[in-house]
Amino acid sequence: MDLIFGKNKKEQLEPVKAKVTGRIPAWLQGTLLRNGPGMHTVGESRYNHWFDGLALLHSFTIRDGEVHYRSKYLRSDTYNANIEANRIVVSEFGTMAYPDPCKNIFSKAFSYLSHTIPDFTDNCLINIMKCGDDFYATTETNYIRKIDPWTLETLQKVDYRKYVAINLATSHPHYDGAGDVLNMGTSIVDKGKTKYVIFKIPATVPEAKRKGKSPLRHTEVFCSIPSRSLLSPSYYHSFGISENYIVFLEQPFRLDILKMATAYMRGVSWASCMAFHREDKTYIHIIDQRTRKPVPTKFYTDAMVVFHHVNAYEEGDCILFDVIAYEDNSLYQLFYLANLNKDFEENCRLTSVPTLRRFAVPLHVDKNAEVGSNLIKVASTTATALKEKDDQVYCQPEALYEGLELPRINYAHNGKQYRYVFAAEVQWSPIPTKILKYDILTKSTLKWSEKCCWPAEPLFVPAPGAKDEDD
Repeated sequence: MDLIFGKNKKEQLEPVKAKVTGRIPAWLQGTLLRNGPGMHTVGESRYNHWFDGLALLHSFTIRDGEVHYRSKYLRSDTYNANIEANRIVVSEFGTMAYPDPCKNIFSKAFSYLSHTIPDFTDNCLINIMKCGDDFYATTETNYIRKIDPWTLETLQKVDYRKYVAINLATSHPHYDGAGDVLNMGTSIVDKGKTKYVIFKIPATVPEAKRKGKSPLRHTEVFCSIPSRSLLSPSYYHSFGISENYIVFLEQPFRLDILKMATAYMRGVSWASCMAFHREDKTYIHIIDQRTRKPVPTKFYTDAMVVFHHVNAYEEGDCILFDVIAYEDNSLYQLFYLANLNKDFEENCRLTSVPTLRRFAVPLHVDKNAEVGSNLIKVASTTATALKEKDDQVYCQPEALYEGLELPRINYAHNGKQYRYVFAAEVQWSPIPTKILKYDILTKSTLKWSEKCCWPAEPLFVPAPGAKDEDD
């Protein structure tokens, strides 16, 4: 297992024709871009965590029933510095590195102040974002890297901080019908405040302002939400959006800023500065896109960890939103390379099973409703929202399905009522073995698997002229 995960992958710089088994629909034409860790050792040094590996870009060009594959490492500043030094010299989330291997405690102390809020890596290994006509490799720091989608060449380095005051950002933005990008990030102790910032990047800019400039220059702050803790903001990987609202989960999986400030000097990773507080609540923030302000009612649920939102939509007088939820943060722990060994299959059973959960949040709370009464009146879910004192509402989800991750939908239904989730089935192991199609209406599934095959995250491509959601 460690050989499979930890082995460095070779680039395929020139397109190679793939062997196709079966038949690819004639209408399927285009290029699929993928991103993920590809290099885990540099020289004699080794990353601690699988999510730290250097980004490897992949493209699958599909045309006339044929597929051509190529791959290329993202030539980030991080990649270039590591390769030049022939060892890891730039820190990643699970691996703290030092430019000088002979650093002692005094030189660490002298330089650690510059790492209080660190200049994070530009090893953008998580996703690909489309912004206007441009494509960017993304991670969860303030950096994104523009790439050429055809050659996979690495282009400009972009610092979000030039356009919006954030230190961290998600790799799962949303897109509206015009192609505008809606994303969110965390602003750490900026002007004495820590907050979650939702920002919008237009797909196009007026001709008079364009002059070849990127739409990023017209980024605007859409809304901000104060963190419940100045020095312990929530970790989050994605957020939800419906036609009129944004859904953000402030979960008790939090980053300790004080610990992070001294991590460099102490020689520990930033990941060690994160902790799950199972005794705390998960707060559900609902932001009205029309007023750009949070709904004042305080919604909460039990402690959980959510990496991926699936979808959200409005029905009746409430918002229904679906997420993949864990009971704790043990999934991240599993992917330390030290755990990816011969005992991995047994060790991975310690993690909680990712569960598709549906929440229902009332948009208007009747102040005269009895304490303890259920405020959800729609018949399509058994999820409840119980009124409590002090204008608080406790939300209990409906468990839809256990053992799936990396969810995708027909994006034409994003923010709208929908029926199907396409995902990887993982059960008690985080290794995907099947592709799953889950029908929310009938609670039924279709599954695909193949021997010796670990499928990647599915991507739904609608057929031309499709009328059905799953066509």
